[in-house]
Amino acid sequence: MRKEKILLLTLAVIQFSHITDFMILMPLGPQLMKTFHILPSQFALLVSAYTFSAGLSGFVGAFFIDRFDRRKAILAMATGFAIGTFACGFAETYYWLLITRSLTGLFGGVMGALVLSIVGDAIPNERRASAMGMVMAAFSVASVVGVPAGLFLADLSDWHMPFIVLGGVAFFTLIPIYMYIPSMTEHISQCDTKPTPLQIIRNVTGNKNQLLALLFGSVIMLSHFSIVPFISPYLTTNVGFSDSQIKYVYLIGGALTVFSSPFIGRMADRYGRSKVFTFTVLAASVPIFFLTQIGVTPIGAVLLITALFFVFGAGRMVPSTAMVTSSVKPQNRGSFMSFNASFRQLTNGVAAFFAGLIITIGEDGLYHNYDLVGYFAIAMGIVSIFISRKIKVADGDGFAN
Repeated sequence: MRKEKILLLTLAVIQFSHITDFMILMPLGPQLMKTFHILPSQFALLVSAYTFSAGLSGFVGAFFIDRFDRRKAILAMATGFAIGTFACGFAETYYWLLITRSLTGLFGGVMGALVLSIVGDAIPNERRASAMGMVMAAFSVASVVGVPAGLFLADLSDWHMPFIVLGGVAFFTLIPIYMYIPSMTEHISQCDTKPTPLQIIRNVTGNKNQLLALLFGSVIMLSHFSIVPFISPYLTTNVGFSDSQIKYVYLIGGALTVFSSPFIGRMADRYGRSKVFTFTVLAASVPIFFLTQIGVTPIGAVLLITALFFVFGAGRMVPSTAMVTSSVKPQNRGSFMSFNASFRQLTNGVAAFFAGLIITIGEDGLYHNYDLVGYFAIAMGIVSIFISRKIKVADGDGFAN
């Protein structure tokens, strides 16, 4: 159990670096839009560049990921990710930042899939949701520590500094990866032959359960990521937050999810993942509705809304990810999770870009139509509930959703 905890802590450190890098761009949105004089749709493209690139690399990686030792693969991806993040800190124009974000996404997409694959391979299914809660608590730590620290650095210098420092942190994560992630090759020995790319595609497309799991993950992302990129720009423009106050959204919301995500994981293992997922989706719909509707509002009320969004928005990812990892057998898990990460990242890009097309800036200088994006997000959340009830655990995994 001690080795298991060290492994999960190491994976959480990787996730912290990965998630902070991904999240930091969004609260920097107001500064970037002013610096580069770009429209909401151009900022959405900047966010989507990472996700589209990650989706592409995840799709390509699915054909090869199960042929390699998990340890060697994640070391390679983490190294490329660190280089890409560091390069973002030296981008001087909008288009160079677009290119470096795409480079970072190429490695980040596969790295995220590998983290989930390692959890799926190393942790028995009956404890997997709890393990996911621990690893995904890195989202909370990124919100509490990573994003506020990044914004603080941006206040001291400019938007370049958070990426430079984060690139250094990403290089540092290579040390625990090398020391504490063991060689993992059992998934290779379980395959008599190495499947061709066409066979890998057929393994997924010919399996109804896996197709449902892919659709499930994508629909969740449509619900979540159509909202997230524009929280900071909307709060600073329509609600009256200053750039420096945005960090409190992530600080408070992240602090709560440090405790709520592992708790939700334990509840999912105890009472059933589908039931807990349904509850968190319905609960998340309430803050989504208010967050996308409000005008100038006292900071305390806004922070309550955003805190609830963090708790339940992040909370629904814990049981859903455990359900997805359990929908496929170990020997195919790496390739499938890479496909899954690819679909999710591509969906993230589509959701952000779609929201950027809907949201407009009026003559009053305010953002309009964010409420329409909110209605769309709530609808997608409800659709995901119905899909979740059709996903089954792969034969031999021994635990019901």
